[in-house]
Amino acid sequence: MSISLLDELVRNHLGEPNHYFCGGNMFIYYSLQQAKEIEEYVEAETPKRKPRFKGPDFFLVKGVDGTKPRDSWVVWNEDGRYPDLVVEFISSSTRAKDVDKNVKFYAHVFRVPEYFWFDRRSGELVGYRLTADGYVRIEPDARGWLWSEVLGAYVGVWRGSYRGRVWSWLRLWDSEGQLVLTREEREARERAAREQAEARAAQLQAELEQLRERLRQQGVISDDEPQP
Repeated sequence: MSISLLDELVRNHLGEPNHYFCGGNMFIYYSLQQAKEIEEYVEAETPKRKPRFKGPDFFLVKGVDGTKPRDSWVVWNEDGRYPDLVVEFISSSTRAKDVDKNVKFYAHVFRVPEYFWFDRRSGELVGYRLTADGYVRIEPDARGWLWSEVLGAYVGVWRGSYRGRVWSWLRLWDSEGQLVLTREEREARERAAREQAEARAAQLQAELEQLRERLRQQGVISDDEPQP
């Protein structure tokens, strides 16, 4: 659910995907040799070695047509484009890879401008930005949020309910510090606003009727006077 939430938030923040592509749990093929290794691994009855799989939990590529259907991201079919942003949700089994090996890989092989990893159990969030000398840590602000230049938004940890599960989730905030809402949250907020407006209108109507009744009692207006 963490991946689907992040995917939804990025799309809600960036708008229609005609200028970017989001991928989740999708293989990235970055060399013909790597693709051949994976093909041989899948077809072999007793594989000799594990191929160089690369499937980030979430990645974003900007400046491409995101409406084009893709089962995987094939770099040489995408004009050599690599991800601009990668996010990994780490677990106990992947922690060593995500916090050490992936930092080196994404910096030196993919040259990903921004890389974030998030430990859902501890709530630990770390981000890196690519420089000429490799990755440098993105310093959190006073709220603990990390600014993403790629997204044009803050990335931070939010604890609350998503699809009925209370957990620490990775969320986005815009440049003004406003939480980027899910569709469900936006609809709930709009519904609450409508209900509040309807309640206020009903209250004003009741107050108007009370005022008219007092004016009738004082003889200022008559019962047969037309309603406004």
